[in-house]
Amino acid sequence: MHATKRMAVLSIATSLLTLTLKFGAYFMTASVGLLSDALEALVNLAAGLIAFGALAIAARPADDRHAYGHEKAEYFSSGVEGALILVAAASIVFVAARRFLVPVPLEHLGPGMFVALIAAAANYLTARVMLKVSQEHDSITIEADAKHLMTDVWTSVAVVAGLLIVWIAPDWSILDPVMAMAVALHIIYTGFDLLRRSADGLMDVSLPPAEIDQVEQSIRAELPADAGFQALRTRKAGAHRFVEFHLLVPGAVTVSESHQSCDRIEAALCKLWPNTSVTIHVEPREQCAIRRE
Repeated sequence: MHATKRMAVLSIATSLLTLTLKFGAYFMTASVGLLSDALEALVNLAAGLIAFGALAIAARPADDRHAYGHEKAEYFSSGVEGALILVAAASIVFVAARRFLVPVPLEHLGPGMFVALIAAAANYLTARVMLKVSQEHDSITIEADAKHLMTDVWTSVAVVAGLLIVWIAPDWSILDPVMAMAVALHIIYTGFDLLRRSADGLMDVSLPPAEIDQVEQSIRAELPADAGFQALRTRKAGAHRFVEFHLLVPGAVTVSESHQSCDRIEAALCKLWPNTSVTIHVEPREQCAIRRE
């Protein structure tokens, strides 16, 4: 099994564990803050299942109907996860608002907080492993899932901190729904960020400026004498980068020499990122406005 799929399975297993622990903590304490934490764990589980399916699709090779591969399936996964996060936030706001109107006494806060912290520790360890793998394999799906788990960790810590104050000073019980609202606002930001990044990927947004600079430097380093380039275009699908540009060479240069230049430039770009497709259109420089920096 590929490393990214193993991370998706790890996410699902961790979400099942934390879901059980957090709902257990909620039923022990009747804390709406812990309920908000448990609802986010439910979203984590759904996101892990979606991520596993998306990675299976993204790993399929190109075919007649999908000549550029299936990597964009990862953006659908992160987009769905962002939408699920927003649904969870809306549920938390609804429950917390009701608790403001109808307060409920909290019980067994000590054991409940302990169970919640165990769940947070499990999420933290899993998220750290997943973030490392997502960087190694440049997977937005695993990165999104890992960041969601890490968000869940800080959510749990904030909720437990609020309950600790309530445990020490019961008159501050209003902190329970307040913390739940704060959790909802925080995960709304996370959800919109995931939706934005997914939309960028589906709309073929260019590579980040820092990566475009690397592309241009690599091209310039391999340009033959009296050659230049223009019309650079870049995009990314999952972990697969696409680079296209026009190579401008003197009209007297042979096809063979031009092809050798293209091979050198392509090798340099693939050295930067192994999973890169490079398309180069050769043109006579005399007929084009040359760009050589």
